[in-house]
Amino acid sequence: MSSPAAHTCSKSYGGFPCCHRQWRHPGHCRFVHGYSRSFTFWFAAHHLDVHGFVVDFSSLQPLRARLEQQFDHTFLVNHDDPLLAQWQALHEQGALDLRVMANVGMEASAELAWGWANEMLHQRDGGRSCCWRVEARENEANAARFTAIPDWFEAGAATPASPEPWPAP
Repeated sequence: MSSPAAHTCSKSYGGFPCCHRQWRHPGHCRFVHGYSRSFTFWFAAHHLDVHGFVVDFSSLQPLRARLEQQFDHTFLVNHDDPLLAQWQALHEQGALDLRVMANVGMEASAELAWGWANEMLHQRDGGRSCCWRVEARENEANAARFTAIPDWFEAGAATPASPEPWPAP
């Protein structure tokens, strides 16, 4: 899918060491293992904000904080893991910082982060900008992407300010 708008930018965040397991996997992925996850977000807007940005990167701190809360030094487990009670007991004992997810995989993590970004942008910008792609990496070799345009993102949302006139020669 190509960009949904003329103006785009991206922002990356990294350094979120966490571990997980895919308990249904017949191979080694069923064992607890960890990575330092990173995320790249692609943003789009049909017109720039008053500062000339698709999104102001400094305004994305709540998104980074949410990534840190979910993925920084945490143990991710699927909601239906048969060892969930044991993981919860270890969490209560202070041995791990548990996060229960629908799916701990990178594909689902990319989709989850896409949802967080769009929730924030829609509330803040009222549809002027959106996140249309997220790449979630577990290392240099392995990544997954989620690409979608939110239903609420429209060309006419938040009418742009009048363009500045060109300087006279």
